[in-house]
Amino acid sequence: MAIAGRRMPQSASSVDIVAGQRRHRPDYRITLFMGLLMLIGVIVMYAIGPARANLLNSVHSTDFYTGNYFVIKQLASLGIAAMAFGLMAVIPFATLQKYSWRLVQIGFALCILLFVAGNLLHIDKIATNTLGAYRWFNLGPLGSLQPAEALKFALLIYMSGFLGKRYQEGKINSLQETVYPMALIAGVALFVVTVLQKDMGTGIAMGSMIAAMFIVSTMKWRLLARIGLACVVLGIIAIISAPHRMERIATFFSGDNAATDSAQADDNNYQIKNAMIALGSGGMFGRGIGRSIQATGYLPEATNDSIFAILGEIFGFVGTTIILGLFAALLTRLLRITDHLADMPMRLAVAGIFGWLAAHVMMNVASMIGLMPLTGITLPLLSFGGTSMVFITGSLGLAFQLSRYTIHKAITIKGDTNDEDSRSRRRVGRTRYAGSRRHQSA
Repeated sequence: MAIAGRRMPQSASSVDIVAGQRRHRPDYRITLFMGLLMLIGVIVMYAIGPARANLLNSVHSTDFYTGNYFVIKQLASLGIAAMAFGLMAVIPFATLQKYSWRLVQIGFALCILLFVAGNLLHIDKIATNTLGAYRWFNLGPLGSLQPAEALKFALLIYMSGFLGKRYQEGKINSLQETVYPMALIAGVALFVVTVLQKDMGTGIAMGSMIAAMFIVSTMKWRLLARIGLACVVLGIIAIISAPHRMERIATFFSGDNAATDSAQADDNNYQIKNAMIALGSGGMFGRGIGRSIQATGYLPEATNDSIFAILGEIFGFVGTTIILGLFAALLTRLLRITDHLADMPMRLAVAGIFGWLAAHVMMNVASMIGLMPLTGITLPLLSFGGTSMVFITGSLGLAFQLSRYTIHKAITIKGDTNDEDSRSRRRVGRTRYAGSRRHQSA
């Protein structure tokens, strides 16, 4: 079994397909929906920032946190995220794939370095310890860096090229040349994130991204089912081998009775109880901006993992419905771009971005409304900070770039490369805007 070389160039057919297309206007609705969600996040940080600052100053006996601390940090993160979006929107996809293996190596190196610095050397000035887990590098005044997010983005670029090339070669269902190499890389990445960094939420999001690419790659469903079953078994092992995960599962299934079982169960149930109180107190139209009670110290992680509950308290059922509608619209655009891309590596990349974003949204919202155990995962573009926002926004910038190469009608791709719809091949040269926007050339 051999993993693909360090460089993953596109095949000749892939390059020819892209070169034969006329670049057209990108899908600006991606930027619209993304920008609206970011704006809502800034408004919420402005509204609850003073209360959070007072709480942290009181807990840590300091005056470091000012009333505008959270909104200023959020705006700084948005500025970096905007630059990431711009870079990924202009760096050619072929260039990213050329260096994709190097990106994967960097991602793994950062994760291993974090593990060594935190768990083995205990250098807390470099590695940030949060509830017994080391998931972030401490960059001092610059904030923090979560290497798992960098690894996730690197895997997105590498796997889209690897699987796309195997599809074009007619080897997508080969165990030796496709499944085993990808299973090895994905397995090591998930082990690093879920076991070494104890971050099950990020591991599930990474797994969802990989699963989306596997499905779109036209791999046989029987083979996908075997891979899925193996992932379920490994996931169960990862859960039962970690006491804190078992406690969360037990709390979830015990419901309100968990608080009477033990003090530990009561601690585990505290966050979800206050999240439900926040959502319930918001009613139909919300308490209004600046009137959140749960953000004053009752709800843990009010600016991060629990942000959806705060949104419900401030904007109510109607407001959260609109916010979820914006996410649904953004995800729908990603699905449409996927369906209208003829080039398989590009198609797989956008599918992976869809799986990545959808997993974050669904897990965060589901945990806040009690449909699944708490996972400690951010709500994209809305949660406070940092690394997750930058890499998700960068991935959306890549989707924005690839939306320039969609064609007029959806592509029908079958499992065997030789059976691909011949009419789709004839349409490749005709972009969505070729007839009405001929003046927009490459």
